[in-house]
Amino acid sequence: MAKILAVDDEKDILVLIQNILRRDQHQVDTLDRVKGQPPDLFQGYDLILLDVMMPDIDGFELCKQIRPLVDCPILFLTAKTEEEAIVKGLITGGDDYITKPFGVRELSARVNAHLRRERRDKHQSKRVISGFLFHFDSKEVFINNNKLNLTKNEYKICEFLAQHKGRTFSREQIYEEIYGLEGNALYSTITEFIRTIRKKCKEHNADPIKTVWGVGYKWE
Repeated sequence: MAKILAVDDEKDILVLIQNILRRDQHQVDTLDRVKGQPPDLFQGYDLILLDVMMPDIDGFELCKQIRPLVDCPILFLTAKTEEEAIVKGLITGGDDYITKPFGVRELSARVNAHLRRERRDKHQSKRVISGFLFHFDSKEVFINNNKLNLTKNEYKICEFLAQHKGRTFSREQIYEEIYGLEGNALYSTITEFIRTIRKKCKEHNADPIKTVWGVGYKWE
């Protein structure tokens, strides 16, 4: 059983989400108004479902505000199908998105897939790779004693590539590692993540991710 928070200004949607996920024995709290809520309200959950189009604040901005406070998966609920908008949402710290209207099985499968990945055994060690110090338990990366300010998915990409140093992976392979087979195929998201990771690394005079033209990316 997981503790889940669903945030949406449509109460009918919240009731539907509760009914679906309670069948899977999850505890589901709901929130239909964000304005005036304390930031710590979003802490302590195993997963957060976050509507994009809300009257007080859009889901992307809310995700950006709470991501430093929570480490759990954040899934967007969105009627938007434009690639640019979805990529923006994932870059702000979201883990995946579900397009409205969604089916019972789709919501259940996507939520449970993310919960399973979160429950995988975590590394309890650290390792230096190409001058970068990875703390696998806390999911942090340091270069020259400076912590890289990575989002959750940026960290995942760095760890995946660094753990397979020298091996080239396509955008599709990286996407499946980060989001799983249940994810929606917006492979351009990976390109944007790589761009931002490189920018952050170059601030410390490092550039570990190389492009193999026509193939993908590798960590050197």
